[in-house]
Amino acid sequence: MTQTIAPRFRTLVLLLLGAACALLAGAGPASAHAALTGSDPQQGAVVDRAPAQVSLTFSESVSVDDDSLRVLDPKGKRVDDGSPSGTGGTTYSVKLHAGLPDGTYTVTYQVVSADSHPVAGAYTFSVGAPSDTSVSASAQEAGGGFVGALYGFGRYVSYAGFAVLVGGAAFVLACWPRGSGVRVVQRVVVSGWLALTAATLMLLLLRGSYTGSGKAGDIVDLNLLGEVLQTKTGAALVSRLLLLAAAALFVAVLFGAYDKREDEEKRDLTFGLAVGGAVVAAGLAATWAMSEHASVGLQAGLAMPADIVHLIAVATWFGGLTALLVALYRGPADTPVPAVAVRRFSRVAFGSVVALVVTGTYQSWRQLGSWSAFTDTRYGQLLLLKIGLVAVLVGIAYLSRRWTAQLAGAAAPGVVRPREQGEKHDKGQQGQKGEKAEKERVGASSGRGNEKAKASGKAAASGKAAGGSKGSGGAKGAGTGAKAGAKGSGAGKGSGAANGSGSQRAAQLARQRAAVDAARQKRQRDADPNRFGLRRSVLAEAGVAVVLLAVTTVLTQTEPGRTEQEAKATGASSATTPAPSTGAVTLDMPFDTGSQNGKGVVRVELDPARVGANDLHLYVERQDGTAFDIPEVKVALTQEAKDIGPLPVAPDHITTGHWSASGVQIPIGGDWEVSVTVRTSDIDQVTVSKNAQIG
Repeated sequence: MTQTIAPRFRTLVLLLLGAACALLAGAGPASAHAALTGSDPQQGAVVDRAPAQVSLTFSESVSVDDDSLRVLDPKGKRVDDGSPSGTGGTTYSVKLHAGLPDGTYTVTYQVVSADSHPVAGAYTFSVGAPSDTSVSASAQEAGGGFVGALYGFGRYVSYAGFAVLVGGAAFVLACWPRGSGVRVVQRVVVSGWLALTAATLMLLLLRGSYTGSGKAGDIVDLNLLGEVLQTKTGAALVSRLLLLAAAALFVAVLFGAYDKREDEEKRDLTFGLAVGGAVVAAGLAATWAMSEHASVGLQAGLAMPADIVHLIAVATWFGGLTALLVALYRGPADTPVPAVAVRRFSRVAFGSVVALVVTGTYQSWRQLGSWSAFTDTRYGQLLLLKIGLVAVLVGIAYLSRRWTAQLAGAAAPGVVRPREQGEKHDKGQQGQKGEKAEKERVGASSGRGNEKAKASGKAAASGKAAGGSKGSGGAKGAGTGAKAGAKGSGAGKGSGAANGSGSQRAAQLARQRAAVDAARQKRQRDADPNRFGLRRSVLAEAGVAVVLLAVTTVLTQTEPGRTEQEAKATGASSATTPAPSTGAVTLDMPFDTGSQNGKGVVRVELDPARVGANDLHLYVERQDGTAFDIPEVKVALTQEAKDIGPLPVAPDHITTGHWSASGVQIPIGGDWEVSVTVRTSDIDQVTVSKNAQIG
């Protein structure tokens, strides 16, 4: 049975790894996690005169450098000063050269969002009238290509290594303390540490090229590496390496001093190892939580601890499954996994599932924000796939619990039944009798050689005595004695050879007997239907877990559904808004107060957007474009460069979703920040802002 299971095990592992790689390969470039929600001038707009600057607004804070925002004329020549300036971390502007001629201009951007993912894109606007341009306005590829694929693979390996390291160690400490002495379990945990360390170093080297040019040659650029170390993601990766040094010490104690302790002594050391291991595991999980999705957006202070709990729960379940699977398939026959260890892991896995459901539900609400996002966004579709895989995994885990119960009801593995004890005793006695017979045979052979030697010696003595009375007889007797002595000497040599041959044969028989006993124990272990069923169900669990981990990795590289829908709503509003031709400014600002029906788009129209009196119109719409009323809306104008403002504006309610104010005075021209405070209930409100060039 073992000969048929091993190839099947290898084949299934290869198939599951192939499925995981296919998912990672199909993920394509990392999608943007910060979306472009507004621009001035707007995409496709035709303005009367060249603006003094171009402003871009993103859904979350981003980091930029001198080449992040570029404006190109119809011939592809840069017409910006290359020094973006930001306001509040979400809006960045770049000044343009004076006296730009009419024509179509292309705006390109490549920034890094607050959750560590690169964002790139391009659009056009025209001055005077549209013209032909040699610049392609198609969206740039951010985080793609060969470097992007390597980075995605490194992320998957880092998640897998973390799960195997944390889950394998937790399985030993909480479920099977004797497993600390099992070589295959040790290899699993150490392999997890090595994989996570190697993947972290790989991500650190790839980071500069991944968020920049995407060229393989930039991987070894030390200047880029220095810049990466100054970013939030670089600091998180370095912190992970330092924590892995502490994890190495933990692993050394777990498989060193802890393994050598007796059972009673192990109990005293278990608590200290559990506390230290939990601290290290939480620290490692925090390096993801503090630099990715959980660190930005709504309720970041609550989202980061929830993300840490989620990651540790995943690691405990998946990593424990890996350790259990390897122990069941590759563990020594004389140290099988006991039923009590499987039963303990079943309880630990159940607790992990509960934690996953609670934290996963919260994360889903936070990243989606609406039921429609499940089907209308790529993030929601991947999340549905992940939920389905988790449901399958829980169903298989239920079957594993049934096999565990049946295994516990039978004789515990490793505890020999009375009948088996009798068989073992009889076979042991037969082996001892065979060994004793072999020794007696060797001894008899040695004894016969000694007797022959003694007889020859006596004959030699008789010859000598006879030779004393008669010369010829003495000579003859001497010859006879010499021959007998030679013969006796040959017998002695034969006795030594027989002794050496006998000891070698006895050692060979002992090795053969040990191999036969090990094979018999393995056959008995594999023949147990309960254990065989448990092995198959655990293998199925581990297989689904491999694919689920790949889906999770792709999910972390995908734009959240909430952000994607906001970007779509802004794009739709911008598409339906006619481009201003009289100098009027139109600003669309998505908002989300976090409450039910608290999402929408507020549009501010300022006409003629010049120094002096202006008319201000404000419209509030849902994401589908329908107007709706809210309890309160406030507007304020600020010019930070001249330290003017905020100048409050109190618009009057005209009709559903429409407010207006006349005679809004703007004292000087320049770059003004228009802030709108939207209140959708007594306690839910949010302030959104966007810059506009006035005068």
